[in-house]
Amino acid sequence: MQEKSEMSHGNHSIHNDHDMGQMNHSMHGNHDMSQMDHSMHGDHDMGGMDHSMHMGNFKQKFWLSLVIAIPIILMSPMMGVDLPFQFTFPGSDWIVLILATILFIYGGEPFLSGAKMELKMKSPAMMTLIAMGITVAYIYSLYSFVANTFFGGHVMNFFWELATLIVIMLLGHWIEMNAVMSASDALQKLAELLPDEVTRITKDGSEEKISLQKVNEGDHLIVKAGDKMPTDGLIESGQSIVDESAVTGESRGVTKTVGEKVIGGSVNGDGTLKIIVTGTGENGYLAKVMEMVKKAQADKSKLEAMSDKVAKWLFYVALFSGIIAFVVWLFVADLPEALERMVTVFIIACPHALGLAVPLVIARSTSIAAKNGLLLKNRNALENAHDLNMILLDKTGTLTQGTFAVTGVEVLAEQFSKEEVLQYIGALEASANHPIANGIMKYLNTENITPMTAENVMNISGVGLSGEVASKTVQIVNAKKLEELNLQLPTEKIQAYQEQGNTISYLLIDNQLVGLIALGDKIKPEAKEFISALLNRGIEPVMLTGDNQEAAASVAEYLEMKKFYAGLLPDGKEKIVAQLVNEGNRVAMVGDGINDAPSLARATIGIAIGAGTDVAIDSADVVLTNSNPQDILHFLDLAKQTRRKMIQNLWWGAGYNIIAIPLAAGILAPIGILLDPAVGAILMSMSTVIVALNALTLKINK
Repeated sequence: MQEKSEMSHGNHSIHNDHDMGQMNHSMHGNHDMSQMDHSMHGDHDMGGMDHSMHMGNFKQKFWLSLVIAIPIILMSPMMGVDLPFQFTFPGSDWIVLILATILFIYGGEPFLSGAKMELKMKSPAMMTLIAMGITVAYIYSLYSFVANTFFGGHVMNFFWELATLIVIMLLGHWIEMNAVMSASDALQKLAELLPDEVTRITKDGSEEKISLQKVNEGDHLIVKAGDKMPTDGLIESGQSIVDESAVTGESRGVTKTVGEKVIGGSVNGDGTLKIIVTGTGENGYLAKVMEMVKKAQADKSKLEAMSDKVAKWLFYVALFSGIIAFVVWLFVADLPEALERMVTVFIIACPHALGLAVPLVIARSTSIAAKNGLLLKNRNALENAHDLNMILLDKTGTLTQGTFAVTGVEVLAEQFSKEEVLQYIGALEASANHPIANGIMKYLNTENITPMTAENVMNISGVGLSGEVASKTVQIVNAKKLEELNLQLPTEKIQAYQEQGNTISYLLIDNQLVGLIALGDKIKPEAKEFISALLNRGIEPVMLTGDNQEAAASVAEYLEMKKFYAGLLPDGKEKIVAQLVNEGNRVAMVGDGINDAPSLARATIGIAIGAGTDVAIDSADVVLTNSNPQDILHFLDLAKQTRRKMIQNLWWGAGYNIIAIPLAAGILAPIGILLDPAVGAILMSMSTVIVALNALTLKINK
């Protein structure tokens, strides 16, 4: 379904009620193109590289750390208890010390760096908790080694705990990063929409090839058929159909002629255009979209994961308990005992189970999602989906097919059949190359109809096509031509098509009106059932579209959607999403075009249609690989079960600490109960196993 319009075959013109050229209105200024190039090609190339290297580091660090940790585990006791498989020999304590030092520096580096960043932001979380555990374990074990080796002491060390904590935490982070896709490359994909080189007309009228960075406002550029528009601009000469679908998300090709605006990143069709550059650098359309995506992603990254919230409180509890334990035991016993109690508290608080609680569930849910047409890119989406109250849906490509296709054929003369009408229409359209012709020929191919042969096919400017078929004069025209010929419009036949915003073309044979064909964007067959399912779950569906009010209202009425916004530009969609989020709504946005990218990044959860643009996909948290909106329901079900498992695992992981920390601190020492470090280690191991087994039980019922 599209907005009501007229399309003329002759000049391939489509007159939209809402001119997409307005998108870049007031975006023009005197900015050098290098600004856009720098911002689009520079920072985010490095960001993507850094992320992939970071993920590779976790994998590499895990395997190397595991190799280093194995001899430590075999040659050092677990919280003072020698396990059956462990052994020692003269000098083994020195080997353990050297290996533990290497492991602490190499394997612990991501957590120490992460903790530094968390503390700098005044928000200690998982990294700080892990860093505290491994640092205390290493420093106290170093003290233990010196005391035992050089002073004949009998101080317990925590090298075993240091090794296992680092390895398990590296494993947890690797599992999670491997399960969830890499960070957004949306801005890089935006940059790739623009060509690296352009053809500029010099003052003497000759043509020269220059890099995009050297283009300035006011330059005259040549854009050949099939090339991408390098900048925003005004057409100085030429006429063509411009494909703006990659930029605007709307499926229809738009005819552009002298004086009309073009958007950087759109694709020129079959004509050569000469344009005057009006928008470069930060004022170009894509740069504006890029800035919105960047800002929305930055704001969204401030959301705190559930496990980080738990880790933050656990850090404060452990720090407070450890210090109190040290002070109390310093008075009731001595310094060595006080130190051991404090260190035991800190190490027992180390989140072995907590660090695996969420990654294991994420890995399991990601696997289940992939089997159900879902690609999970942001783990927070699973945590945030449980209380969604509103889902915003882009119309074109999400609720509709997103392609310009035949929606109906009507026979208006008794002596002709529907197949004959299509054969005549196909005869003229077979040689044409515009959206109407492409849609019609695809339809004929689907219906297995072979078009007749046409001769002397001519383009009638502003009207359509004409030619000779089977010795008859055949024309495909618009409504304006029928009026000129004093032919009456078949009002009853075309009313429904007009209400749905279809483009209608009429077939004349020897000046007799014999048929019509309507083209538009079809509503997906599963869309109505999907909207009904959302309403049954108490989630309000809202449609967002760049189409006009009439076309949007038609789709909304058919799908029984009470709320919709029409005539929207990308910043308009993003503003609506931001407004609804700021009002306290938990909003999911579903879209498929570049114009949806800022909204996808801004929403509580961004869901991209898999058949959409790369930019939209990279800006989203979840991708529907089958482009079926029904899969959103599967995501909601999976998110509900995933969150339940996360909470269960966090209780198992943190619940152990809630009990073990006070006991390790000696809260029950007055009545003779004091948690032995070895018992604490056993409980810690049991907690980790329970968390792993619980994650494996995650499933959804379809």
